[in-house]
Formats: sequence, C-alpha cells, structure tokens
Amino acid sequence: MRVLLLGPYPPPHGGVQTNLVAIRAFLLKRGDSCAVINITRHRTADADEVYYPKGPLQLLQLLARLRYDVLHLHIGGMLTSRLLALSLACTLRPGTKSVMTFHSGGFPSSPEGQSLGPASFAGCVLRRFDGIIGVNQEIVGFLHKMRVPAHHTRCISPYAFLPNDPSASSLPAPLAAFFATHDHVLISVGLLEPEYDLALQIDAVPHVRQKFPNAGLLLIGSGSLEAELRARIAANPCDPHILLAGDVPHAATMEAVSRSRLMLRTTLYDGDALSVREALQLGTPVIATETAMRPAGVHLMPKSDAQALLRAIEQELQQPAVREERASGDESNLQSVIDFYQDLLKAKTG
Repeated sequence: MRVLLLGPYPPPHGGVQTNLVAIRAFLLKRGDSCAVINITRHRTADADEVYYPKGPLQLLQLLARLRYDVLHLHIGGMLTSRLLALSLACTLRPGTKSVMTFHSGGFPSSPEGQSLGPASFAGCVLRRFDGIIGVNQEIVGFLHKMRVPAHHTRCISPYAFLPNDPSASSLPAPLAAFFATHDHVLISVGLLEPEYDLALQIDAVPHVRQKFPNAGLLLIGSGSLEAELRARIAANPCDPHILLAGDVPHAATMEAVSRSRLMLRTTLYDGDALSVREALQLGTPVIATETAMRPAGVHLMPKSDAQALLRAIEQELQQPAVREERASGDESNLQSVIDFYQDLLKAKTG
C-alpha cells in the first residue's frame, strides 16, 4: 500500500504532527510506502520522502507527480477557505482514495462550526472525501450534520506515544538549569496563541509561590503572542521563576513533562489535546480547562477561572508526587486507521 500524508510535519512538534508521525512510522514498520507533504510555513530541505513545497503550485505539482493509493490529509483549527481549497484538490485525483482526519475537537461547537450547514461549500467539500476520521464523537456528529454518509466516517482518537530515542533523557541547558533550581515545576506545552489563555498561568505564579516557594512555570511552544507574553513575564514579580523556552525537540519536551510536577492546559477553545494524553502516559498530573473531550484522570477546571486554577494547583501540589507511568504500547488506534484505508481500497476494487 502506498500512502501520501498531508499535514503539519515537525518541527515544531504539536498534537497533529505527533499523530501524523505515528501513522507514518506504523506504515513503514508494516512495510508500506509512505511519503509526506508538509503544509505549514515551517520548511526545510526535502529528505526521506518528506517534502516541503514552497507554495500552492509546488504542492499541486507534488500531488500530481507522486504515486499513492491513499491520500490522507490532516487538518486542525478552522475550516478556512485555504484549507477547503486544499481539501478539494485532494479529492480530485482519479484512481486513489482520499481521506481526511479532522483534529479540531472543539470546532463543531464553535460559532463557525454552528453556522455551517450541508449546503455550504464546506459541506460539499467534506462529502467528496472517500473517508473522514473525526478524533471524537462530536466531530463525527458534525460530519453527519454535513450529510457525510455514516459509512464514510470513523471515530478514531489520535495516538499519543512515548519516544524511544535515548536522547530523551537530555534537556537543553536552560531547561536543565530551571529544573535544578525549582522543586515544583508547572509545565505548559502548546502554541503561544490567544486560545491557550497563558496569561492566566503567568499571573498565577506569584500566588502559587506564596505557599510553594520553589515552584516555577515552564512554557514550551511558539506562536504569535511570544513578544506579548515575554513582556508580561518581565513585568511579573516572579520573572526569574517563569521560563518561556520556545520550541523544544519532542524527546526533550517529553523528558521535561516527565520531570514536571504538573501540566497545565488552560484553554478558551480545545479538543482532545495529545499533550494531555502524553503527560498522563508519563505519570504527570494534568489540570485542564473542562471540555467534553478530556480523558479520564484529568483535574478539570472552568474556563478563565483564576481562583479555580489556584485551588487546583494547590490541591495537586499538596498530594505526594507518585509516578505511575502508563503503558505506551497500544497501537490499536493506528491499526484502525490502516483498517480504514484497506476498507476503502477494497470498496475501490470490489
């Protein structure tokens, strides 16, 4: 089987990237062929059948040139006109099966999602795919609302995996120094964007340190708010105890999560975050804004509630630190993706 994956490819590492990398690794382990086209602004040299087109024209040329049986597009966020145009292009090649995974867990309940109907351009494009994977039941329900046939949809949760790279035990120097000087590290892993409500975390640090003087906050990720957040941190009385680390290699990020006392996931808008599942796998407790997609074991809090966040942090830090690392060998969701491919290909030839 020859598969072409389209989506964000690391670096940087994020939830969608993690799932895409896991699917590719699983396919290659099976002996299948799998190429990747990165569709983000982050580019490097093409290598090992991973392509970084410089614009829409190069991307379309790759779609026309590469040979594949299944084309699998991964998207998150909003269904923008750009993404819908790309989605339409992915469904036009004859003789292949087109698949989309829609990772944006909270989209169906957003104003944009609520405004869409079956007759919209988005609805028409979605129905052109041979198969669509939703990462939760809310997305699958949205697809049915768009009149995507039920037999064309699957609900498959994304795969959160632990790295096997021995270099995972090494941290970049700034992170290593931060852990050396702080006993209770609170960590946040995600984009530096408005929907992650990171100001709430930064403003909580002085209050946390009143009861836990050796606490610190480590923020990993990049985004449009970087300059604004750095200024907010500089104005915070606990500036030395807040580290905005930028993008960090995935293995080192996982090591940082494993060493942290708590992960914080404060969001205004969120789906099924892979960073949350990875933290739980590593045995790191998670405090997260309540959504319908949180896995079991997460300490839930209301959106944008500073007092609730402080109460949750205090409650968790008062508990003894117990590490119960969870097994990471379950690849059943990856196998479900492959089974979906094979069902579609059988339908093609049957």
